[in-house]
Amino acid sequence: MRTIDLRGTTLSPSELRDRLPRAEVDIEVATERVAPILATVRADGAEGVRRLSEELDQMVPHSLRVPREVLARSVETLPEDVREALVEAIRRARLGHEAQLPTERTTAMADGGLVHQRWVPVRRVGLYVPGGLAAYPSSVVMNVVAAQVAGVESLAVTSPPQKDNDGWPDPTILAACELLGVDEVYAVGGAQAVGMLAYGVPGDDAANACEPVDVVTGPGNIYVAAAKRAVMGVVGIDAEAGTTEIAVLADATADPAFVAADLISQAEHDPAAASVLVTDSTELADAVAAQIEEQVRQAKHSERIRAALGGPQSGVVLVDDIEHGLQVVDAYAAEHLEVQTADAAAVAARVRNAGAIFVGPYTPVPLGDYIAGSNHVLPTGGTARFASGLNVHAYLRSVQVVEYTAAALEEVTDRLCVLAEAEDLPAHGTAAVIRRR
Repeated sequence: MRTIDLRGTTLSPSELRDRLPRAEVDIEVATERVAPILATVRADGAEGVRRLSEELDQMVPHSLRVPREVLARSVETLPEDVREALVEAIRRARLGHEAQLPTERTTAMADGGLVHQRWVPVRRVGLYVPGGLAAYPSSVVMNVVAAQVAGVESLAVTSPPQKDNDGWPDPTILAACELLGVDEVYAVGGAQAVGMLAYGVPGDDAANACEPVDVVTGPGNIYVAAAKRAVMGVVGIDAEAGTTEIAVLADATADPAFVAADLISQAEHDPAAASVLVTDSTELADAVAAQIEEQVRQAKHSERIRAALGGPQSGVVLVDDIEHGLQVVDAYAAEHLEVQTADAAAVAARVRNAGAIFVGPYTPVPLGDYIAGSNHVLPTGGTARFASGLNVHAYLRSVQVVEYTAAALEEVTDRLCVLAEAEDLPAHGTAAVIRRR
């Protein structure tokens, strides 16, 4: 991992962002590449999706929709320990997401003048689950539970077809859907899956048709992110989630073996994954480097990990002290931020920008990936400065219901007319005045 020495510098947040490691991603090129894919789906429906699957995934599933019996069989063949782990992950995710539900309130602006705050779930959502270098049943849990807790009535899950599963998505992904009670699952991946969800695939054959959705959520590669950007406005999206990233803010009290293991855990996802250590201790940085070398030798995906840790998106950032480190991690705005310092909770409480914050030596990011009860679909690429992780609000709409009596309207009619005249919209005032008796 390369070293970026920021000690002795005083940089603005934008200047810090320019100096920090970041993946070299060209979303514009990806957007150009997905445009014809989306156009094909929109124009040619199921046949277009099948052609794209053959071209891009080198396989065409027997049908776009996974048959009911295939879903049922996936649970029957699921190892018992995996089943138990998924059931517990689902239980904890429900508890975590139920805590996010907003409260409906009524505010009395005056006697007889009420504004009700309602939260209404969207009717139908499409949930994308990646299936490239690894299968992610955990992403099924994260997407589906948040939508179910929000009250969404119609859910469609889509995931890439797999050659070693007869063209259906990975069996653990299918089993997670079955355990969650989702029976509308499609063997479609990439940008064509996003297009199918956004535009719909009409037809009388239920096995090769898909009703369009209102919201598309879920992580994916750069092409999935570009496709979500392209269809935004046709549908709602959660975010343009890209390749995973972790930042660890650590001082001399951190255990170098823990820090190294956590950096490696995210590098394992993808050669483009970002792993960043921010520390004021050169001794810790050296010890982490030694631990990384030792642990990577023993890792199953060592080649992938080495590529990620050696890429421009990863590195060690040296800072003057933890105060300086907080400025750096806020500028970086990591998808996952670990705080492994003395008094970690107090330091973490001062962090402004992060998708999710993991506090102390016994809260590694993989806990959040699977079973902490939080959601692992999080903003990447610095977008945590303005975006949130996936939660029930992605599937809820705020609707204000305004209810005034004649007396309550009369009380504010003169002021309403003043504002209407100030904006040269006198008919607005007339709509209130005409109700005077």
